[in-house]
Amino acid sequence: MTDRDRDYPRLLVPPKSSFFLFGARGTGKSTWLRRHFPDARTVDLLDERRYQSLLAEPGLFHDELAALRPGTWVAVDEVQRLPSLLNEVHRLIEGRRLKFALTGSSARKLRRGGVNLLAGRAVRKAMYPLTPAEMGADFDLGRALRLGTLPLVVRADAPEETLEAYVRMYLREEIQAEALVRNLPGFARFLPVAALFHGQVLNLAAVARDAGVTRSTVQGFLEILEDTLLARMLPAFEGRLRVRERKHPKLYWIDAGIVRAARHQLHPPGAEELGPLLEGLVHMLLVCQQDTFGEIDAVAYWSPAEATATEVDFVVRRGREVLAIEVKATARLRPDHVRGLEAIRGLPAVRRRLLVYLGRERLRRDGIDVLPFGEFARELAERRI
Repeated sequence: MTDRDRDYPRLLVPPKSSFFLFGARGTGKSTWLRRHFPDARTVDLLDERRYQSLLAEPGLFHDELAALRPGTWVAVDEVQRLPSLLNEVHRLIEGRRLKFALTGSSARKLRRGGVNLLAGRAVRKAMYPLTPAEMGADFDLGRALRLGTLPLVVRADAPEETLEAYVRMYLREEIQAEALVRNLPGFARFLPVAALFHGQVLNLAAVARDAGVTRSTVQGFLEILEDTLLARMLPAFEGRLRVRERKHPKLYWIDAGIVRAARHQLHPPGAEELGPLLEGLVHMLLVCQQDTFGEIDAVAYWSPAEATATEVDFVVRRGREVLAIEVKATARLRPDHVRGLEAIRGLPAVRRRLLVYLGRERLRRDGIDVLPFGEFARELAERRI
């Protein structure tokens, strides 16, 4: 069986009560639902005829489902297209005791459309690109850094063309069709510029200048990237180690293939790209772990404001304990690679310091655990980190 034919098992365990399942398009939400809820009544809002019918008469949704037995599961795909249906979902949960699996690729319209009506009645879950633990022996780090691990792309016969079409589809179906921005040409110029800042501290003025829009417009565009689940802002960690620390967030796209397609670069990545791409993959694994198991309270980065070469890529907080992680896209380590981890050692809450790299040997140097990427990904999935 090839990776194109395989339905990979996902880390996410099906909730026992109603839930929202958010994730960018192509992450496999619908496939996961079909696997775990094969008998659920399905309402696909990407079906234009169904969408138009319910748009005109939302009450039909209630009428279609009111005869179902209590405890029956109902799966609603892309519920953000019709936020008004949440009123009917609320009624059916309360009145008929139905259970709902509500998928969405954007939380933006739901927030505006009354999602709080379901507060306490539907938990929130998230779906991410495939992880090494989910792909098993099929996972190839080089391919993951070049083309990402979206199931849609992993299964494609022509992954480069699929990624290019994905970005076009995002602009057409997610942004234009849902009327998320008024300035679509500006947003189209913004995407490749924002992709250049993958893994970097954001410079809003530079992004605005290169995209030909205002700084306030860039802020709105960044919110859309987050709301449509293609990127996340990584806040700065305040360690208070007698130094002035950076306050501006970093930007991480959720998948290497998407960010590279957004900047029209799908050739094998050069050495200068590997660092941010590997950091981005580690970031995705951390936030996936955070949302899937709920054992991580927060993820941030740390850097003194005055330093240009001292930084810790990820500071992971669990309760009162902190895990510091540095990522290096190299197989050969130098003393300066651990400068950030040495600098953060004075933070009392730091329980463990890790350096993740592309080498093959597991090492321990001056209290710092050095792990090959594969071992790091495996131990993280096994919840041993």
